Amino acid sequence: MLLWGIGIEARLIHLQVFRHADLVDRAERQRSRSIATHPKRGEILDREGRVLAYSVDADTVVSVPSEVDDPVGTTRQLCDVLECDAAQRDRIQTRLGQDRPFAYIQRRVSVDAARRIRDLELEGIGFLTESRRFYPNKELAAHVLGFVGIDNQGLHGLEASHDEQVRGRPGRVLVQTDARNRAFSRVESPPTAGVSLELTIDKFIQYIAERELRAAVLEHDAAGGSVIVMDPSTGEILALANEPTFNPNSFSLSTPDSRRNRATQDIYEPGSTFKIVTASAALEEGVFAPSEMIDVSPGVIRFGSHRISDMRNYGELSFADVIVKSSNVGASKIGVTLGPERVGRYVARFGFGQLASRDFAGQSRGIVYDWSQLPDSELASVAIGYNISVTPLQMAAAMSAVANGGELIEPRLVRAQISGNQRLEVAPHVIRRVISPDTASTLTRMLEDVVSRGTARNAQVEGYTAAGKTGTAEKIIGGQYAATGHNVASFVGFVPSTRPALTILVVIDDVVKFGGAVAGPPFQRIAEASLRHLGVPPNVDALPPILVASDEGSGPRVRPVSMLVPTPVSAAPAPAPDGSRMPDLRGLSVRSAIWIATQAGLTTATSGRGFVTTQTPQPGDPVSAGQQVTLRLDRASALAAQVER
Repeated sequence: MLLWGIGIEARLIHLQVFRHADLVDRAERQRSRSIATHPKRGEILDREGRVLAYSVDADTVVSVPSEVDDPVGTTRQLCDVLECDAAQRDRIQTRLGQDRPFAYIQRRVSVDAARRIRDLELEGIGFLTESRRFYPNKELAAHVLGFVGIDNQGLHGLEASHDEQVRGRPGRVLVQTDARNRAFSRVESPPTAGVSLELTIDKFIQYIAERELRAAVLEHDAAGGSVIVMDPSTGEILALANEPTFNPNSFSLSTPDSRRNRATQDIYEPGSTFKIVTASAALEEGVFAPSEMIDVSPGVIRFGSHRISDMRNYGELSFADVIVKSSNVGASKIGVTLGPERVGRYVARFGFGQLASRDFAGQSRGIVYDWSQLPDSELASVAIGYNISVTPLQMAAAMSAVANGGELIEPRLVRAQISGNQRLEVAPHVIRRVISPDTASTLTRMLEDVVSRGTARNAQVEGYTAAGKTGTAEKIIGGQYAATGHNVASFVGFVPSTRPALTILVVIDDVVKFGGAVAGPPFQRIAEASLRHLGVPPNVDALPPILVASDEGSGPRVRPVSMLVPTPVSAAPAPAPDGSRMPDLRGLSVRSAIWIATQAGLTTATSGRGFVTTQTPQPGDPVSAGQQVTLRLDRASALAAQVER
């Protein structure tokens, strides 16, 4: 008995002293299970605050298998609601038959399915609240937004590149069970929502870009294409479209080809659009003057077995007309005269061979070869946009550098990050100056001639001067250039050319015709609709604003006569006052108000959404040319404002 007692005491001391911490930890693991709950992702908004992506609460069906007495019967009732196939039925039955404190049955079920399962009141079956990503505009800006996987992780687009900020911090659910594995306690720590992103994308311009791109691809039976619309002075991307596209709400039903962001991931030989780099280098280095003559006869130039030709024999052309008529022979001679060091330096200055933006995941750098190793034949090819591969985004950024006076600005998608009441603005990032303002101005005049009398007449925009360059490059298929009829057609330009508001790039893949005929018309239609939407005044034959005086109400009102004003305006017999007066914009839509203010020579700043309710300066106040008008917009007060007027 003494030895027995000593043995018991020794065993107790061993368990309760030496193994105490280990046994307590094992007991805690056996009776408690911590389950991570996913936070609600932040919203993604366009530049006007319109929602492009948001998360909604959804019920996830879970179980405590140890409390399920009849796994077969419970599985049958669940699958009657969830419409399971054979594999799902077997998986659910297996999970319900295990001796575990927790198991997922089905993630994020519909509202109707959750209600019907609750009505069954099944033992051991419960619910967790998770968030589900929803894209209300379906395919709109799908490649920009991307999509989210089942575990709330961004897998593509902005959802992936800004996943850490947008997804938030997860919560925890602690489930405790007794010795028979029956749950008796549940403690939930809620997750923290993620940061919302306000994008530079304009929903309306994005829709226009996608519509016109789809129409061009269908018209020319093309393999696909891309469109980029950006503000050249800030780098803000107003629209980025790709064709084919997909619906991020059901991304699993789409193909990898449709999900690929061609504008940032695909590379192509740019063809003649790259001549803007060749021309910029020649002008900046003082190697050629715009009026200097270049002999391009007989319309072909040879470098050994390598042959470069023009559409026809132009004879002798000025440097400017080499760009206007897109002479390959002339551009090749310019490139060879510049030499590999200078050509390579300007290719790097314009951002080719480098990542274009931090806002895109998985983007390509393009292909740029070692310039010191290039013979004249390959250098001549680079000068006309061959023997180098770029992304559409790089090409749009390069043209924007010409448009804004010579600065390469990083393209960006995110305008601000919003967390609660805090708003963190993302400022434009100037990467470097690539050419001088004088060079940019000289090149702009040449690019204007490309549109007015050169290869891009189809890109002319009524009421505006446009500048740009066409490009046609034969596709490489199977390691060699394809036969006639497989071209990459493109056009990149900016409008108005005097004070550029938009840079627009159109790339159409695998077509028979040339860049001006294929990509010029979409550029024209996108530019026309976008300029009208933004309220950019015409710079060609623009009509002066017409103002009339009115005695209505207290104090004078000066109203512009315009076809765009949605309310009737009648002229009073009183004469127009001396000097300029502030028009009455109250009750108008933002588009009409901006158009009227612009016609009066004023600039505008808006806040809110809806119709104009208040304005500064007040109606009838004296104003001067270029003065800023502040407009406050509101939906709720729109009807009252209209009635008052």
